[in-house]
Amino acid sequence: MKIRNLLSLAIAATISSTVFAQAKAPEAVVIAASAPGQGVVAGKVTLTATVVAIDAATRTVTLKGGGGKVVDIVVPPEAKRFDQVKVGDLVTVEYVRALTLALKKAGDGVRESTSETASAGAPAGSVAGGATARQVTILANVTAVNKKDGVVTLRGPKGNSLDLNVTDPGQLKLVKVGDQVEAVYTEAMAITVDAAPAKPAKK
Repeated sequence: MKIRNLLSLAIAATISSTVFAQAKAPEAVVIAASAPGQGVVAGKVTLTATVVAIDAATRTVTLKGGGGKVVDIVVPPEAKRFDQVKVGDLVTVEYVRALTLALKKAGDGVRESTSETASAGAPAGSVAGGATARQVTILANVTAVNKKDGVVTLRGPKGNSLDLNVTDPGQLKLVKVGDQVEAVYTEAMAITVDAAPAKPAKK
């Protein structure tokens, strides 16, 4: 489904994101695609910065990028050897988010939500780091279709309703009350920490 602001479905379902996801980083790649009854939005952000402060109690690391922007990130428990990270170390963070929507004709009416997580250790040769990923699948019912305004109303697993704007009339005519929409939200973050650059020896 070619839907404006597809990520609103994940937000409405109270799917949390990390502090890093809310920051504007130097590099960002956003991909949007659609097919009849389907749609996908994906974004990737890569940040390389220097550690300027560490809060061990909350596992929060303050990073400063080349442009001087300061960002706080919470390092997930899956990231190994966090205690070895020091001020001055170089950190590379990759964060990916994706949301796909698929129309299911004449669904069985059952609304549900499932979640899966996975993690990996620090890359070989790095001081510390790790990766974590989470995928949430939501099945919602189509309860109303307003063709005049281009709005489809969904009812989620928790009984909450959400209006989605469908800008493509060809997509909108495929949707009928009683159909279901499956939304799959995926987020992944990988952190690699390299030792601080060696200071040149004094002559």
